[in-house]
Amino acid sequence: MTTVRLYLTKVNLMLKSPLLPRFGDLVVAIVDDVLGQGLTLDRAYARHFSGIELKPQEQARIALVTGDLLRRLSLYCALTGIQVRQAEKNVWPLLHSWHAFHKIAQPNHPTLDRFNEEAFRRRLTEAKKNPVLMDGCPTWLEKLGSEQLGEAWPAERAALAWMPKRYLRVNSLKCTREELQAALAKEQVTTIPVEGVDSALQVTSDAALFRTKAFADGWFEQQDAGSQQVASALEVSPGMRVIDACAGAGGKTLHLAAMMEGKGRLLAMDVEEWKLENLKQRARRAGAHNVETRVITSSKTVKRLKESADRVLLDVPCSGLGVLKRNPDAKWRDTAERLPVLVALQAEILQRYSQMVKVGGLLVYATCSILPEENRQQVDKFLAANENYRLRDDHTVSPAATGFDGFYMARIERIA
Repeated sequence: MTTVRLYLTKVNLMLKSPLLPRFGDLVVAIVDDVLGQGLTLDRAYARHFSGIELKPQEQARIALVTGDLLRRLSLYCALTGIQVRQAEKNVWPLLHSWHAFHKIAQPNHPTLDRFNEEAFRRRLTEAKKNPVLMDGCPTWLEKLGSEQLGEAWPAERAALAWMPKRYLRVNSLKCTREELQAALAKEQVTTIPVEGVDSALQVTSDAALFRTKAFADGWFEQQDAGSQQVASALEVSPGMRVIDACAGAGGKTLHLAAMMEGKGRLLAMDVEEWKLENLKQRARRAGAHNVETRVITSSKTVKRLKESADRVLLDVPCSGLGVLKRNPDAKWRDTAERLPVLVALQAEILQRYSQMVKVGGLLVYATCSILPEENRQQVDKFLAANENYRLRDDHTVSPAATGFDGFYMARIERIA
């Protein structure tokens, strides 16, 4: 079965009937927030889902359609006969093309009168000759991916157009994976263990995860299985002093706390205070009592911690091209011109923040990108300029090979 046919089968299993007009209007509002107002998809979801009562299956259906529209926006625009820049004003026509593409009956909406089945079929025949278009890949991204990944790019491009799976990370401070699985089953949430990632469960039902008692009790966090491999790379143990220097809202911080069994000192740092405030709330729910937070206000914040940590995690700002299936709005917001700015910032962070690891300690440099320029090339430049560090190993989590989000991690030892 071809990749496209398999994808269509999965979508059809989740959405056998047409989208109700009121749900279609909600998709229109979310897409307008993303394309017209510049909101991230997560923020647009939060804005529109928070004020209304939706069943878990209804919310999942809306997210499925919206996410797929944005992942393959250029395809659906081509099938509708419009340009991508016209998408935000033509979401209902795009929805008709979406239904036709997935061979689902059309929703009853006034715009259906304008849908031309014959023109759609003609455009689809042409689109099938263009794999880049079928994967919903904008020109700037196709050029960048081809230049950096060569023959590996088409497979990664296709994988990044797929609907993302939902994964949970078990909070081992509270329960085992088997205990979490059993508790969720009692709340009608079905899961399966993820092979090769001991902390992960894949959710296989349309469930309101954040309404479960297991979530309220801090038994899990929602986190991609690829992302979970980053914290594991640090090889932390109870009693260590560990720094997560680009902690954000703290998903990897909490994973580290669990692996440390709540013992030792775990310092989460970030330049944005609101993210660390969010982390404090999550840490309380998780029972991660060894987590401290510190806002990076200047270079002095980092200098004061020179050679103080057994382990340092640098999950640096990046292009996010490894997580496009989860954040497809970035395809239509970002451009290749942003990459050099990010690469310069990554190099600066790696050079400055690496000083916090002790001699004999371990530094993990990580991104949610699959581009060599942000990953191994960045590490090689750092090592060439810093003889007191050496590369132990590195690893790329390939979306094409694993089905997970894309990540890179390099383990760097400080030897002098």
